[in-house]
Amino acid sequence: MNPRRSWPHEWPCVIQAPMAGSQDHRLAVAVCEAGGLGSLPAALWSPADLQRELQALQQATAQPYNVNFFCHTPPTPDTQAQTQWRQVLAPYYAALGLNPSPVAAGASRVPFNHDAVDVLEAFRPAVVSFHFGLPAPDLLARVKSWGSVVLSSATTVAEALWLEAQGIDAIIAQGLEAGGHRGLFLSDDLNTQMGTFALLPQIVQATRLPVIAAGGIASEAGVVAAKSLGAAAVQVGTAYLCSHEATTSAVHRAALQSEAAQHTALTRLFTGRPARGIVNRVMRELGPMHPAAPAFPLATADIAPLRAAAEAQGSGDFSPLWAGQNASACQTRSAADITRDFLHAWRTA
Repeated sequence: MNPRRSWPHEWPCVIQAPMAGSQDHRLAVAVCEAGGLGSLPAALWSPADLQRELQALQQATAQPYNVNFFCHTPPTPDTQAQTQWRQVLAPYYAALGLNPSPVAAGASRVPFNHDAVDVLEAFRPAVVSFHFGLPAPDLLARVKSWGSVVLSSATTVAEALWLEAQGIDAIIAQGLEAGGHRGLFLSDDLNTQMGTFALLPQIVQATRLPVIAAGGIASEAGVVAAKSLGAAAVQVGTAYLCSHEATTSAVHRAALQSEAAQHTALTRLFTGRPARGIVNRVMRELGPMHPAAPAFPLATADIAPLRAAAEAQGSGDFSPLWAGQNASACQTRSAADITRDFLHAWRTA
């Protein structure tokens, strides 16, 4: 029987979760310089954006960092589905005085591809992580060829075992508490999803890879609990959203620091794929899992004008206010201080 692989002792045991739309290289740099593993979220970036961010990061720190990508299969556009979605949103367009004509799809989530690898190869990051499974074998082989540590998210034991069989280096156990998109990829059944501290020990027991705990870890006590259940490291996201270095919008920050942050839910309204965010007006009125929302990421284009118009008025009624179930530690502090607190908790646990 193969022995359990350990998380290299030189690797940071606190990982900043990649948060597309709420950060750039500055947050990752601050975390890296404080002793954690900073992450860049590449899902919304073009190859030119990715190159610019990687260059800025490497100019600012010599520490190891992570670059994260989505691995979804883009759906075939469905005119009927898009029309039905626009009809659902039409009353909101009318109320905000917006043109209800079809909206051209703009920048959206792009899966990992050879254009991204071409940019990445020049930088050869220490860690590359994936969400929604793994890329095609030829793409994964290119990443492995230059020695990057490969991570991917698992939301079930079955997904963890599948990832282990593909030869990755460590598994991120993403509990149901986590903010942002669910990483599920073997099944769309949300009934398979479980909390972090139920999922973590099961994956630790079932696999021989290092397991990184993610979801709801927003305090030093959470770090200690994850370590006690066998985590090799923790991944923290929501706690960084109000940090000085995050690019989180004013509307999103205000929601995170209000009582509204106590109520989050999984929703597919904003992108077409389940993701956890603070419950707002459109989630309450349409229901967070409305079936008319087109497949990921096609739901985004038609709700984007509503978001822009509402945010211009200081409202988050139509915004994806991504947050985990524990936003209690989401404070206006430096990312370095947040990281050092979590590292101290890990080291003294």
